[in-house]
Amino acid sequence: MRAISGLWRWRHNPLCRRTDLLEGWVALAALLLVLITAPVLGTLVGSAAQDALQSSVREQHRARHAVTATVVRKLDPSPLDVDPETSTGRDLRSRVLAHWTAPDRTDHHGQVLARLEDPRPGDRFRIWTDRQGRLVTRPLDTATATTHAVLAGFGAALATAGLVECGRRLVVWRMVRRRYALWDQAWDRAGPDWGRTGTGS
Repeated sequence: MRAISGLWRWRHNPLCRRTDLLEGWVALAALLLVLITAPVLGTLVGSAAQDALQSSVREQHRARHAVTATVVRKLDPSPLDVDPETSTGRDLRSRVLAHWTAPDRTDHHGQVLARLEDPRPGDRFRIWTDRQGRLVTRPLDTATATTHAVLAGFGAALATAGLVECGRRLVVWRMVRRRYALWDQAWDRAGPDWGRTGTGS
């Protein structure tokens, strides 16, 4: 509000140039655009992302199934596996040969990364598969999808505000260049007569 009241008083100042007023109005227009457009676009993008992500969550939960796998034997660690010395207990995984039954009742064997610190034959753990028993990643959960949607909305709002600010800076830059060009022209007209008597200077 102080900027608006200052702009209103500044317009009657005898030292105020037309470009000064234009810069003030451009700044005010940019502020209003940021305050109105950024939240609206952020809400629209966040809402669209939420709908798409929640639809994906429902589809993944329909297509992916949690099944219980049984350790057959522990396998030698692969160089691509997580280094146990640098990993925490939360992300420690062991490579095992496991057996599981798919939702379509077919039996499967394969190498699996198990969240077991010291797997032994007969140990059970949960894995995610499709209906045919092929290993898949864990489905996205609702809370994570909502978090991604909120972040998308914030990102869209920030991008909109950034674009508006870039537009304002570009307009002001063009105005300043124009002002300097006019000053140069005025100086070129006054320069040859600078300091001469009788020239009105």
